[in-house]
Amino acid sequence: MTVTSTSTEAMALAIVDAHRATLALPVPDNAMPPAPASDDPVFVAALQAAHTLGFVDADALCVARAWSTRTRRTGQFDATQWPEEPADFDIAPFPRENTFAPCPKALGLYAVMPDAAWTIRMARAGVPTVQLRFKSGDAQAIRDEVRATVAGVKETGARLFINDHWREAIDAGAYGVHLGQEDLQAMAPEELDAIRAAGLRLGLSTHGYAEMLIADRHSPSYIAMGAVFPTTLKQMATAPQGTGRLRAYAALLRDYPRVAIGGVDLGNLPEVLKADVGSVGVVRALMTANPLSDAVAEWTTALERKIA
Repeated sequence: MTVTSTSTEAMALAIVDAHRATLALPVPDNAMPPAPASDDPVFVAALQAAHTLGFVDADALCVARAWSTRTRRTGQFDATQWPEEPADFDIAPFPRENTFAPCPKALGLYAVMPDAAWTIRMARAGVPTVQLRFKSGDAQAIRDEVRATVAGVKETGARLFINDHWREAIDAGAYGVHLGQEDLQAMAPEELDAIRAAGLRLGLSTHGYAEMLIADRHSPSYIAMGAVFPTTLKQMATAPQGTGRLRAYAALLRDYPRVAIGGVDLGNLPEVLKADVGSVGVVRALMTANPLSDAVAEWTTALERKIA
């Protein structure tokens, strides 16, 4: 069949109409779609549609490639079905040889805290997964904070991830390491190998399709997706993704433990859990809770009810 520019535009419009309600985000003023890297009409249509739906250029290209691949694989174009098969995104099947140590599919309530005192407090209150996100330019202070956190969490049974400071995490015997995208891309292959060889789990942050595919190439222990909702705790390079995109991301990453993070509270938790995630990262909602024990019990009950 000959595909004209009119039919390409029609395919793009059909995609947008089918998914605007669940996936659309505002498009910045004067933003232009990325140049097509292919003359395949499905690729061109999907690229235009993804741009119209507000996906950043790198993510729009990922969506366009996946849509083109799926159309070739199935022999038909279906505007109503958003791509979510890992193979269409060139995600390799499991098992793999380069995987990091596994962690539970459902990490449950996941508290991300700024220092040892807060992290230990969360673990002792019954939070099953905690992360120390300690920022300092003082190398000795970092070592001391990591060691204190590992020691304080040790008898609680909580899984402790150390953000960024992977050498200190290995030395102190932490459960795992968490890296943001910038930290990940700054890591040399031998440094990632050192984390893997030490048996530590690796969690990676992502903010869209392009970063998810970068994360997947490293076969981490879990992948975090966000920010789901607006948050004032951290300056985000991308807009809040919303629960519609979260559901699409989680479907693609079905073979990984998945963590939703960013602005999640008990009010919006039911919508987040509909995305089939096994964990939610929480900061402010736990730090401001009083009493903390009641809040942890309420969060844990809500999560366990959904997971079960």
